Amino acid sequence: MEDEPDRGQEPTPELEVVIVSHGAWDLLSRCLGSLREHPPSVETQVTVVDSGSTDETPDLVAENFPGVRLIRLGNVGFSAANNVALEAGRSPMVLLLNPDTEVYEGSIDASIEAMKAYPEAGMVGIKLVTPDGSLDHACKRSFPTPLAALGHLSGVGRGGEAPAALSQYRATDLGDDEAGEVDAINGAYMLVRREAVDQVGLLDEGYWMYGEDLDWCHRFWDAGWQVRYEPSGVALHVKGGTSNGLRSPAQEIAFHRAMGRFYRRYEAPDRFLGLNLLVYLGIGLRLLTRLIRRPSRRTEG
Repeated sequence: MEDEPDRGQEPTPELEVVIVSHGAWDLLSRCLGSLREHPPSVETQVTVVDSGSTDETPDLVAENFPGVRLIRLGNVGFSAANNVALEAGRSPMVLLLNPDTEVYEGSIDASIEAMKAYPEAGMVGIKLVTPDGSLDHACKRSFPTPLAALGHLSGVGRGGEAPAALSQYRATDLGDDEAGEVDAINGAYMLVRREAVDQVGLLDEGYWMYGEDLDWCHRFWDAGWQVRYEPSGVALHVKGGTSNGLRSPAQEIAFHRAMGRFYRRYEAPDRFLGLNLLVYLGIGLRLLTRLIRRPSRRTEG
């Protein structure tokens, strides 16, 4: 259900910003406020897709941000909610933006300029920082190998002295302030080219939440489109903000299912059976450990 009349033949904005929200009004209001305070230089439509909020979030959006297009859905999942907006829109560029982000002056323009400068780029991400000012490592990533995933999830690959094979997931070959091609960017901020989406297809709704961004980036590369990282644009990302830093059991299951789905699609066909069984066993054991220890564990990305 869309809280807006038919727009008829209104001109299509050059950019549409799509934010999928499930509650978390405080974060969403700050995100929308930052877009209002630091708008991009191109004509822009902001769309909020409410995915089954059980609080007053959608009503508050309509009341406080009347210029925002509001689509109300049930809790259909992150990928499906984004796809509704992607299918309905016509803008040549679409920015998928998480509600726990805040843009700064020039954040969006930096990614737009990069996309225009590189016609082969189907997707552009920017530098994301956490509230303490540190880099959100997921804003530039490599597709994980089993060894790199083990290094990252165990924490061994996160240190500055970690061997390349263990730190590979963090795309350490590209500096934090160096623009260039990367395997993947973070779904918290994804500027995509409509032409590329038309060719590649929508987000895979088999990922209820988590992993859909990594999968989409892989499919963009497979279709011949570049994914680029542009650190001249910076935005805040309150990682885990919409879940208060703690995943629910359902979210933990979705996170680990996404790991298995990505591995099965892109890694398992090239690995021998024994390794595949070890990987799936490792994912299952990690999920079990997370569920048992859940009250004391914080969200990781």
